[in-house]
Amino acid sequence: MTNSSEMTSGRADGRDTFIEVPRGLKNVIVTETTLGDVQGSAGFYHYRQYSAIELAQQCSFDDVWFLFVHGRLPDAAELEGFRAEIATLREIPADVAAVLPAIATTGPKFAPLSGLSAALSLVAVAADLPPVYDADPALRRHSALVVSAVSPTILAALYRLRQGADPIAPRKDLTSAENWLYMISGEIPTPATAAAIEKYLISTVDHGFNASTFAARVATSTGANVAAAVVAAIGAFSGPLHGGAPDRALELLDEIGSPEAIDDWVRGRILAGERIMGFGHAVYRTEDPRARMLREIARSMGGDLVEFATTAERRVLDLLAELKPGRTLPVNVEYYAGVVMELCGVPRSMFTPTFATSRVVGWCANILEQAEDPRIIRPSARYVGPPAPQPIP
Repeated sequence: MTNSSEMTSGRADGRDTFIEVPRGLKNVIVTETTLGDVQGSAGFYHYRQYSAIELAQQCSFDDVWFLFVHGRLPDAAELEGFRAEIATLREIPADVAAVLPAIATTGPKFAPLSGLSAALSLVAVAADLPPVYDADPALRRHSALVVSAVSPTILAALYRLRQGADPIAPRKDLTSAENWLYMISGEIPTPATAAAIEKYLISTVDHGFNASTFAARVATSTGANVAAAVVAAIGAFSGPLHGGAPDRALELLDEIGSPEAIDDWVRGRILAGERIMGFGHAVYRTEDPRARMLREIARSMGGDLVEFATTAERRVLDLLAELKPGRTLPVNVEYYAGVVMELCGVPRSMFTPTFATSRVVGWCANILEQAEDPRIIRPSARYVGPPAPQPIP
């Protein structure tokens, strides 16, 4: 956190001094980072010194993973060594694998993010991941790689176990994107499908100080282990206003049903003041650059779903301009992410987990950065309840 002694110093009368900030901490800078930034008004975001979209278009996921861990892109030899290292960390510890069937089948509905949280807590025990407070940088890095590498394997295993199928072990000869699709379906993806998913994964590794990233850093500031900090992030990420939206955006198209029904459906939603999932973003006031890239990927794949999605997007924007002039709500990443994942054969229950497999790399990078700061994140709240003290009846 930034050093602001005036924020914590007391007053002459001995009372604490507080600083008012907007609800939700909107536009409040709470720390400094070298990992990247989101420039919402310009419709641009970057990882370290590189455009995130250009990285998605020109690099592999493992290149970008290395960039977040080491601060630079790898050369060919470094990339080969890094891939060999993470390949050995993808396997689920035996003690954790033994309880995955119970985790996967708990409850009436499949809850992969809750399952991942439970499993990662056990991974921390099985792999003896130390609190970052007690670990040197090399051990913190190892912990971050363990959590990032094993998370996709856990999520894919949970899905297959819920379906009554056996988990599929990762292969050392496949890339991160290829392994993800292979572990879900049991089939090696086509190059086009793997490339589409890889671009999506790269584009969602990190995105500023969003709620889940901040949650990870708060947990890290207490000195917790990397897995615990990622579990904190997953809790925030699971909300439908954050990571849990790609499938909901696609359900919007299901609910509309056909191109002919678009206008009536959209008019009804707008006039009722209801939210249209997949449109609008907390940061971007221009087009979400991730949505632009994913739209291009979808169009390159083609088909009726893509035609329907692009038509619906156009009509939503036209009707918003007509009924709510001055209100700009371009599509966000979830809208076309759902379309691309559907075209790539990803089950809808795995849309948000796919997002999580990339974002865990970003969370871990933030955890490593936060671990360098010894100050705990401890804000205050204004008490507005009944005056105290009062006698106990």
